[in-house]
Amino acid sequence: MTDVRLTAWVRGHVQGVGFRWWTRARALELGLAGWARNTPDRRVEVVAEGSEESCARLLELLRSGDAPGRVDGVVERWSEAKEGLMGFIER
Repeated sequence: MTDVRLTAWVRGHVQGVGFRWWTRARALELGLAGWARNTPDRRVEVVAEGSEESCARLLELLRSGDAPGRVDGVVERWSEAKEGLMGFIER
């Protein structure tokens, strides 16, 4: 099975509330590699690589309302995995 890359931009009250830490924990539970970082426009960018099923589950979790803060919307982009990512970090 070929790995995929999910890039998601999460908007709402998601900076300064533990959102990146929460995302990292969920991604590691799902066996994904990548990162979560704050963007200058107050969104959080999440890049995750792994199985399509695990990436889709992370996307569901990002939209679930269970994350810290308040998620007003998530825009996602799917692409081929670029490989070479190790672990999941907060940037």
